[in-house]
Amino acid sequence: MAEVVTAHPTITSAIVGPRTLEQLDDLLAGAHVILGDDMLDLIDEIVPPGTDVGVSDIGYTPPSLTHAAVRRRAADDRSAA
Repeated sequence: MAEVVTAHPTITSAIVGPRTLEQLDDLLAGAHVILGDDMLDLIDEIVPPGTDVGVSDIGYTPPSLTHAAVRRRAADDRSAA
């Protein structure tokens, strides 16, 4: 999806954040895909430019916000550096 992001003239780069090797493989497989204006217009219809689609918009609260045990490392595992 970096192509969609970088199609905007003020965006100069996109950062992907795969969590698994499989996700990285999927992202790399689409690296050379170039979406045409017709497809980008369809995407804009689904999520209009400027729309913030975040955690609060989809009714999902990540465990890191609801469970303190996954929100931070145990005191013995923390580094001061």
